[in-house]
Amino acid sequence: MEEFILFIRKMIWIDELDLQLVISRCTERQVPKGKLILRKGQIANQYFFIVSGGVRFYYDLNDQENTTWVTFKNEFFTEISSLNPQKPSRFNIEAIEETKLIVIEKKDMDFLYGHISVWEEFGRKIWEEVTVRMIDQILNFQTLSAEERYLEFMNNPELLQKVPVKQLAAVLGITPNALSRIRKNIR
Repeated sequence: MEEFILFIRKMIWIDELDLQLVISRCTERQVPKGKLILRKGQIANQYFFIVSGGVRFYYDLNDQENTTWVTFKNEFFTEISSLNPQKPSRFNIEAIEETKLIVIEKKDMDFLYGHISVWEEFGRKIWEEVTVRMIDQILNFQTLSAEERYLEFMNNPELLQKVPVKQLAAVLGITPNALSRIRKNIR
C-alpha cells in the first residue's frame, strides 16, 4: 500500500485522516499473468492502481485478439465505458505479467468523492492524464506512419520489453509482419 500512498501524495496534498479514510476503502489483489481482471460482457465496478506489473485491454474480432491499450506500474485504469453507464464491457482486461493491484470499488470511490474534497482533485488529475494519453494515441494514428508510431513507443522501453510482438503490433494498428519489417529497418 506504501507505493499507492506515495503516488497519492505526489498528486495532491491530503491530510492524514483523509488519507487513512482513502486507504480504508482500498484492497490489494495479486493477479497472475494471463488472468482476466474483467471479461467482455461483465459490468465494471472497480477502479485499479497498478503497483507492479501491467495489463492490456483487448477485444476479439473475427477470432483475433486486438489489443487497444496497455498500461503499467503507477497508473490508474478502469473500463470507463462500462463503469459509469453500468453497461456490459466491450473489452477484456488481462494481466500481461504477474500484477499487483490496489482496488477501489465504484461505491467506495463515489463515497470518497462525496466526503473528501481533495479526492475530487485527485480524480480530476488522474483522468486528465489518461485523456491526454488517449488524445496523443488518436493523433498518432491520424498523423504518424507506422514506423513513426513505433519510434514513439520506443520511448517506453517497458512496453517494448513486456508486450509480445503480436499485441504490440495490434496497439500500433499493423500486422506482426509489418512490425518485424519496421524493427529490421530501424536496426
